[in-house]
Amino acid sequence: MDDDQETRLFELADRILAVGRLIHASKEPAFAGESWTPLESAVMRVVDREPGITAGAVARATRLISSNTSRALRNLEAKGLVRRVSDPDDARRVRLYPTDRAEQNLRELRRIWSELLAGVADDPAGIDTAVVLLRRIENGLAGDPRIDTQEQT
Repeated sequence: MDDDQETRLFELADRILAVGRLIHASKEPAFAGESWTPLESAVMRVVDREPGITAGAVARATRLISSNTSRALRNLEAKGLVRRVSDPDDARRVRLYPTDRAEQNLRELRRIWSELLAGVADDPAGIDTAVVLLRRIENGLAGDPRIDTQEQT
């Protein structure tokens, strides 16, 4: 990799971190008194996107060890955000679903984050391009062995 490419990629990573921090902070006023650890947020994101997923599949999707996943799920359940349902086809298996409260939180986050970005990202084609790039980055990094997701606790 040449210096120009290294500089561009560093700038991209730095901007992703900065924007993520600002977006994350924007939720604070609406959710005063509620908090989620980065680990809980990662687990909740998977449960929101894949209702009915198993704890093992959540662990694989987040690349967390099962004990960390279990702890996050217990915490999310205690906060009223995740519910466990026995699989009707296999009573040994438990499926995870977001609760109504979690769905309300997600709708509120969608509103907050959409309003936040509305004034600075109005070009539909540019937004679509950014989403495609960020999805490709996320998918590419998800399997990278150099990334230790256990530090999110």
